[in-house]
Amino acid sequence: MRRRDFIAASAITALAAPWAVGATELPKGIVKIYVGWAPGGGTDVFARIVGQKLSELWGRSVVVENKPGATGALAADFFARTRFTEGVNLLMAHVNTHAISPHIFKGISYDPLKDFAPVAMVGATPHILVTSAKNSVGSIKEVVEQCRKSPGKISFGSSGTGSVQHLAAAMFNMAADVKSIHVPYKGSGPMQTDLIGGQIDYSFDTMTAATAQVKARRMTGIVQTRLQRAKGFPELPTMDEQGFKGFDVSSWYGVVGPKDMSRDLALQINADINKVLALPDVVTRFDGYGVEDGGGSVDKFAAFMAAEFRKWGDVVRTAKVTEEG
Repeated sequence: MRRRDFIAASAITALAAPWAVGATELPKGIVKIYVGWAPGGGTDVFARIVGQKLSELWGRSVVVENKPGATGALAADFFARTRFTEGVNLLMAHVNTHAISPHIFKGISYDPLKDFAPVAMVGATPHILVTSAKNSVGSIKEVVEQCRKSPGKISFGSSGTGSVQHLAAAMFNMAADVKSIHVPYKGSGPMQTDLIGGQIDYSFDTMTAATAQVKARRMTGIVQTRLQRAKGFPELPTMDEQGFKGFDVSSWYGVVGPKDMSRDLALQINADINKVLALPDVVTRFDGYGVEDGGGSVDKFAAFMAAEFRKWGDVVRTAKVTEEG
């Protein structure tokens, strides 16, 4: 896009969106955000919300490209191996792709801390320990008692081996000193169907995926898994409040660039994403999904990813989680 065309487009955008004044001029070419999941999932939804607002701010299209597979690792691997020569290319990083899967799956060759340039934290969502509404168990204490009475028989479903749901259940087993069965599914949808029907007992499902079923009273929420209660579920206690001190599990999302992205460009995009995350309509939509703690500096996001990588590596090794589950 020629400079005068860009300025004209930015001026038109600014009239429609006053917050967009002072838009960043980016390198020429297509702006893409790669997502490692199919359309409609949480990562995709958040990428499209941010992408739409960045498009308004920048006065140019932002394309979301889905490359689903291997709980996000397929897209992350493609992004790490590709040497982009034009445009602006970004990836929605996720706790699976950048903190958990590299510790579990031997086929992953990228380094989550060296092969990407941190740009911005988009946010984190808690998980909810859920069960079928038909289940009379309503507290984490009762869940522990049930697991101790029937060791190795109480089942916890997940969206797949190596998923956050899987690792959250492994953390629970260690913290409560109990044994349970892990039942992996290909996504939260089929897992929820069996949970509601009583084929499995529990799941530490994502708040994004579980909210609709809990609100519809098809599933019961027992506890949530971040240290502070989410705004969307102020009545639901945390694991930490219920005696599992320091139990902190979340699905987090962030934007990264290619490892050779200049720091100046990363800082510019970081500033613009911070503007987007502060918009009232974005805040309202994210609150509805339980998304919190987005924004902050490039360096803060880099430190967060490094800490999460270490944390989940310890869990994987201690719980002896493997590709076979």
